[in-house]
Amino acid sequence: MAILIDSTTHIVIQGITGRMAQSHTKYMLEYGAKVVAGVTPGKGGQKVHDIPVFNTVAEAVEQVGRIDASMVLAPAYGVRDSAIEAIEAGVKLVVIMTEFVPTHDTLRIRAAAEKYGARIIGPNTIGLISPGLTKVGIMPGMLYKQGPVGIVSRSGTLTHETASSLTIRGIGQSSCVGIGGDMVPGSSFEDILQLFRDDPETHIVMLIGEIGGDSEERAAAFLREHGYNKPVVAFIAGVTSPPNKQMGHAGAIISGNAGSGESKHAALKSAGVHVVRTIDEAVETIQDFLHKRSESSVSL
Repeated sequence: MAILIDSTTHIVIQGITGRMAQSHTKYMLEYGAKVVAGVTPGKGGQKVHDIPVFNTVAEAVEQVGRIDASMVLAPAYGVRDSAIEAIEAGVKLVVIMTEFVPTHDTLRIRAAAEKYGARIIGPNTIGLISPGLTKVGIMPGMLYKQGPVGIVSRSGTLTHETASSLTIRGIGQSSCVGIGGDMVPGSSFEDILQLFRDDPETHIVMLIGEIGGDSEERAAAFLREHGYNKPVVAFIAGVTSPPNKQMGHAGAIISGNAGSGESKHAALKSAGVHVVRTIDEAVETIQDFLHKRSESSVSL
């Protein structure tokens, strides 16, 4: 089982006729993703890798008959309208890859998603993958392997590094979700942690955070208040970064002690999370847990 997407997920790509979008459409198809439609205003009637292109998402839904997820590859200035168009057309999962989306646009997208019962992943994300089943994103599929580890992350690069390090050791992943590096994400750590909690194929969760903001502290509060039936391992990137200086992602900035690595470490540890200092240590911790779990199952 996987969360959010699986081999039956029907996908539309908004902005499919762009150069990079055409490349990622090809990679998704090669991975086995069911890309059933593309949308670029004014270019309806064309085809990209034999995928029909429509002028609007509503037109695509009408012609194709079923679309479960949208991958938005529109320029930043067009993301708000593209995402809301998909939501209003009935698409329940909208994955926004684009960086530099204005925060007020993201807030409007979130409001529309709440109104129509949709879920937003991103902006500024690599997307998500259920290894061996499908992906809605730009991650290299060969780095990922089907298995019991759920990954939720603010960092695309560190998601790749963690998954590939696990894969090399023969440890697969159930689903990997990049929530994005912006200050205001469409889905939070808590949202994805809830999904992993209810997924029987996810045995352990890896949380990859960054300095800046309070998303990790809020995740820790969620874990403390609601309890969690699975071990959680956490790595926070940027702990040695200087304060009051933005480091990479829009959300990676410390103000005083708020958003610092030390603050996040303390909050997560207080919630019973296994906090690690390196990705290698995270992989070793996950490997040890799965080994002990396997031994326990055999003894029973």
